[in-house]
Amino acid sequence: MTNIYEEVRIALHGIWHRRWVALAIAWGVCMLGWLVVAMVPNSYESKARIFVQIDDVLADQIGIGGDRKRDIERVRQTLTSSVNLEKVIRATRLGDEVTNDKQMQAAVAGLGKNVTVVSQQDNLFEITGVAGGGGRNDGENAKLAQDVVQKMIDIFREENLAGGRGEMTDTLAFLDQQLSERKKALEAAELKRTEFEARNADMIPGSGSITTKIEAARGEMRDIDSNLLAAQSALASINGQLSGTPQTIAIPGVQGGAKGALAQALSDLGSMRARGLTDSHPDVIAARAQVANLQRSANAEGPGGGTPNPAYSSLISIKADREASLVALQSRKASLQAEIARLSAQQYGEPAIAAEASRIGRDYDVLKEQYDKLLRDRESLRLRGQVETERDAVKFEVIDPPTMPTGPAAPDRPILLMLVLIVGIGAGCGGAFALGQLKSAYSTTGQLERATGLPVIGSISEAITRTTRASRARNLKLFAGGFAGLFVVLFVLLGIEMLKRGMVE
Repeated sequence: MTNIYEEVRIALHGIWHRRWVALAIAWGVCMLGWLVVAMVPNSYESKARIFVQIDDVLADQIGIGGDRKRDIERVRQTLTSSVNLEKVIRATRLGDEVTNDKQMQAAVAGLGKNVTVVSQQDNLFEITGVAGGGGRNDGENAKLAQDVVQKMIDIFREENLAGGRGEMTDTLAFLDQQLSERKKALEAAELKRTEFEARNADMIPGSGSITTKIEAARGEMRDIDSNLLAAQSALASINGQLSGTPQTIAIPGVQGGAKGALAQALSDLGSMRARGLTDSHPDVIAARAQVANLQRSANAEGPGGGTPNPAYSSLISIKADREASLVALQSRKASLQAEIARLSAQQYGEPAIAAEASRIGRDYDVLKEQYDKLLRDRESLRLRGQVETERDAVKFEVIDPPTMPTGPAAPDRPILLMLVLIVGIGAGCGGAFALGQLKSAYSTTGQLERATGLPVIGSISEAITRTTRASRARNLKLFAGGFAGLFVVLFVLLGIEMLKRGMVE
């Protein structure tokens, strides 16, 4: 830390020892820098903000307002195009000295760098114009910047409002012409198809081409195959339920033939055994004999005995419906197969006629689709044009008119003037320090010891006489005056700059 402090002291002593050199360098650098700053022309900037309301309830309701944002963005992007910039140049003082195309191209390129259009929000735009130099004074450049921005606003209004409606009229006229041509072509195609079908009535029964009919029949065949699988599955399910459902049911306490009697006898036999009677009891023996006789009678009676099962009857009815549906589907499938075979025979029998019929039908369908699309587009554009005529869907408003600049936007001359002073003082100090490094002079004994490597026994202080002290005081005053003169010149230049800014009208 001590070495750093000593080095700083040595450097400051060297600069102070050559302070006149430093002051001369500072004056030279400052005068040159201030001259350069004074020669830089002022640039004046004018700004304006415009608001474009693109929301319209009626346009949104009828579905024609979806392209407004895109239109506004297109205008914003093309606002700084070469054509529009050329309009600005011709309408302002920028075009006074333009006499040929080459000069106009150079003027357009220069103006393109000085004009910016920024979208701050979806419908808020800021237009900025800068003007400077060109042999014009500050007041003329300030007015020119304002005129440039105002002309840009006028172009924005023309491009967005007047230009859009003219473009709508041209578009409608073009669509009407295309519709007329498509209508004639469609009528010719329809007449050609009618004549062809009349000549080949036997080969093309009904409406549509043979290929179309075959495809329709095959599509219906696929649907029937799917329905057949479903009907067969349902019938198999009903048959499975029928196999597990009895035709009759035996209800205890209700006589219903041999099987009903058998059920009653079995119930009585069970009751006897429940009372504790053994198989050797006479009543049990008699009951068992009765059960055996009734069993033989019930077997001989067959499945018709007993009470009819209502679930079985319902399943029989459902089965009949499913079988009828299955038969109808199989019949329709056979009919379609015959129809497909007949149409295929016609198609392969007369391939030229079939191909011609397909081509004519395809051409007619394409023309019809194009005509319908053009008709829809024409009506949509016509409705949009009527809405724009009756209601101004785009509301244009200047939020902030073009400002009249009262001071230059560039350069920031006060800051530059002060920076030149700082650079000049720094250059003077640096020059004095560099000069001190070139000469073999030592400010302290420690510096001398490090330079020579020999011990220094002592130092002798300078003896200053009264005359020398007075001379040095006078020189110090002169140096202080010269140094203060730099600040005086700076303040004068700043004052002149403020005065010039106040004179801008």
